[in-house]
Amino acid sequence: MNDFISHAFNHAQETLTKFIANEDNFKVMQDAIDEMVSAIKNNGRVISCGNGGSMCDAMHFAEELTGRFRKDRPAMPAMAVADPSHITCVANDYGFEYIFSKYVEAHGHKGDVLLAISTSGNSPNCLEAVKSAHAKGMKVVGLLGKGGGKMKDLVDFPLVIEADLSDRIQEMHIKIIHTFIEGIERQVFPENY
Repeated sequence: MNDFISHAFNHAQETLTKFIANEDNFKVMQDAIDEMVSAIKNNGRVISCGNGGSMCDAMHFAEELTGRFRKDRPAMPAMAVADPSHITCVANDYGFEYIFSKYVEAHGHKGDVLLAISTSGNSPNCLEAVKSAHAKGMKVVGLLGKGGGKMKDLVDFPLVIEADLSDRIQEMHIKIIHTFIEGIERQVFPENY
């Protein structure tokens, strides 16, 4: 029998244990939740973006807020940059590095929050989105990995997963995303908890 299966789960557990051991991560998460709640309570929104699997995570985050997480409640304002017509238009006319920043430029407002997801922390289109968000007066939460890359020092709330494998990083990102959603729900709809 191949032991790659047990290795995969043990490695995932090690990655989670490292994250838990750094208590600063929980403070950053709570601060990020508070910022997203403030945006939502003040008629703002959360815009999320990422590439590949991270785009799927960005979409997952947004749909849980606009739809349903654990219990029925009104929809909350969130949107993922995942419109193929926008992405192909901007990539064709300006370059792939601007697919997220042009969306933030169009839809972001002061007081909104950008959730930028990059396993390397160096995705050029995420970096441009961060710049665009700050130019609009938005705060930025970064879900990162591999040391955090360039984004670590550019975002307001960096959460860096101490791992080099994208799959391990993404597994932690989805846990953080689910915790974000629960935290937002607990503050916006406390009667559900």
